[in-house]
Amino acid sequence: MKAGKLEGQVAVITGAGGGLGAECARVLASHGAAVAVVDIDLAGAEAVATEINDQGGQALPLRTDVSSEEQVKSMVAAVVERFGRIDVLYNNAAILSKEQRAGDRDVCNMDVDAWDRAMAVNLRGAMLCSKHVIPVMLRNNRGSVMFATSGLGAQGDLTLSAYAASKAGVSMLSKSVAAQYGKQGIRSNAIQIGLVLGENAVHTMPEEIKNILLDNHLTPALGTPRQLADIVAFLASDESSFITGHTLAADGGFSSHTPSMAAMRAYFEKVGSNKL
Repeated sequence: MKAGKLEGQVAVITGAGGGLGAECARVLASHGAAVAVVDIDLAGAEAVATEINDQGGQALPLRTDVSSEEQVKSMVAAVVERFGRIDVLYNNAAILSKEQRAGDRDVCNMDVDAWDRAMAVNLRGAMLCSKHVIPVMLRNNRGSVMFATSGLGAQGDLTLSAYAASKAGVSMLSKSVAAQYGKQGIRSNAIQIGLVLGENAVHTMPEEIKNILLDNHLTPALGTPRQLADIVAFLASDESSFITGHTLAADGGFSSHTPSMAAMRAYFEKVGSNKL
């Protein structure tokens, strides 16, 4: 990647007050983009924006509940007032707090409030930001919209049913945006994010679980926030100008193979052959 490939562009990143969103904000700024650091946690957004500004970049922190249309409209207006345009939107915000996880379980044990929160933030929020940012992009007949989704939105699992359903919806929403506005210069892609070890996961996830998951990756190591941010920067830039309507799996190959692969590999190593 060459530095400066986003020079002169303006990016809106939701959920950017910490974690993966914050790393994406830092990396896009390093490539020359002015960044709106959007988060419901204003203190987190301000800290990330200050870091970017102190390093010579341009960043605007904005407190926004993406599930509120009025707040989203105000956020977009503030970005346009400050920077004059919007070229990139990364719909990254999602709710997956400890409280949310406790209520978002299997379907028979689903807390309906947890279901509604997942849909409001993860899916409605992505729709509202797209609804109000895309008209600004259309003024210049160009723009890159991205959606953070998850392997849970494509593969069944034992819990987090609401999160999974919302992320499946996000993938389809991305395709709808690509189909509806592509001829007007708007690209839209989803990123199916696998296990990326942000600061929280590094310290809280048991090593045994990390090893189980790593065994089912096709890469030597689990993902890092910087690797994800580099993908976001690529999809934001003109380097990806012929890619739209796509869901890119950024998961170290986790979703590309049969569920039995890790166990079969261990079996083949034990018998000394992969002949069936």
